[in-house]
Amino acid sequence: MSMRCIIIDDDDLSRKVIESFVEKTEFLELVGSYSNAIDSLKAFKEGGTVDLIFLDVEMPEMTGLEFLNSLENPPQVIIISGKEKYALDAFDYDVTDFLLKPISLARFLKSANKAHKLYTDALQVSGNSSEEIFIKKKNSTLVRVPYNDVLWIEALENYVIISTFDEKFTVHFTMKAVMDKFPPSKFKRVHRSYIVNISKVKLIEDNVIVIDTRQGEKIIPIGKSYKDDLMNDINLINK
Repeated sequence: MSMRCIIIDDDDLSRKVIESFVEKTEFLELVGSYSNAIDSLKAFKEGGTVDLIFLDVEMPEMTGLEFLNSLENPPQVIIISGKEKYALDAFDYDVTDFLLKPISLARFLKSANKAHKLYTDALQVSGNSSEEIFIKKKNSTLVRVPYNDVLWIEALENYVIISTFDEKFTVHFTMKAVMDKFPPSKFKRVHRSYIVNISKVKLIEDNVIVIDTRQGEKIIPIGKSYKDDLMNDINLINK
């Protein structure tokens, strides 16, 4: 299955190189190539689906990271930059990969294949109704998991672990992709590495959340950038 992608890079030569690499990749479909982040917004406003962004960091008017931060539900992103120092910042945004210029075709294909694997794996976890999901295990068995059974979801490198009362499921997903499979009214991202089922929160104290499990209490940190959204979303009565 092909992925619809766009390129955002103010360097004309670099953009042309990425365009040529995309043309050589059978599962990528280029739907837009832009010299700045502002112009690229039309790709989202026109109603078309964007599955992957090749995104430069240093650009005029709006940097790549500022642009990424402005998207409410960003697709997969592969950061491209001539400066290695941006790698750590990029992964704070849960990007799929970081490519350091100049980019070889072999390195590009490795990154694109990683994105495609995440994309196809995402299709294996599908929402069936407003009350449950089905998770495909390695032996192709589909396991029905009610949303109410899920306690929290935790990021682990290129995987996420979905923890329930009775078992854990490890799937090849990004946190952004898994958020799309769970209802936002019930599940809230509280940290770059954690999503919690709000109904399972026992208490919130300082910068941690406590959830009861069969093995005892699970302590989950609250990221500084997520705390305000969390407090605004919960049904709070001040003493």
